[in-house]
Amino acid sequence: MSYAETVAKDLLEIHAVTLSPDKPYTWASGLHSPIYTDNRLTISYPAVRQAIYQGMAALIKEHFPEAAVIAGTATAGIPHAAWVAEDLGKPLVYVRSKPKDHGRGKQIEGVLQAGEKVVVIDDLISTGGSVLNAVAAVNKAGATVIGVVSVFTYQLPAADKNFADAGLNYYSVTNYPTLVNVAKENGLISEDHLSSLNEWRQDPAAWSAKH
Repeated sequence: MSYAETVAKDLLEIHAVTLSPDKPYTWASGLHSPIYTDNRLTISYPAVRQAIYQGMAALIKEHFPEAAVIAGTATAGIPHAAWVAEDLGKPLVYVRSKPKDHGRGKQIEGVLQAGEKVVVIDDLISTGGSVLNAVAAVNKAGATVIGVVSVFTYQLPAADKNFADAGLNYYSVTNYPTLVNVAKENGLISEDHLSSLNEWRQDPAAWSAKH
């Protein structure tokens, strides 16, 4: 089994990702969705988090071998970034969603030198907006983000567009198509559910309006 399939199975088993196409969740944005993700649960399961950070480390070695620093997004990306940095023997920094409003007003914690090549780690890519804010903060500090790695991605068209606009590649240990296929293979969803779940990924707003 690949890292993608192993981690997808893990996420479903610990209920870090749950699928409910018949009774959709309501996201903070107000959109109805057949999927809810809370990858923060993964940090409490040693075998699961190990598979995740090993998968991330493998992606970085393959796609970004020149990375000098690992950066985690606050807060969900920090633990995974820490394990990856330890595994690869790289320095670690983390990036706040906005600068501190006291002290030195820093947005990036840790030591980051101008010109260093950085990989940013997040737990989830939906549209990519939040992690691209972290990317902008690292670049503004004088370092260079060469890529983004996450635990899971919905593989939404909006994310592909946002990363393309930013001129940046992103990779995830596992992804939505893999996860729904694993769910189907393990009897968690029906063939009808699979069709509905695939519709959602193509156009979440249209799916939400119908449900």
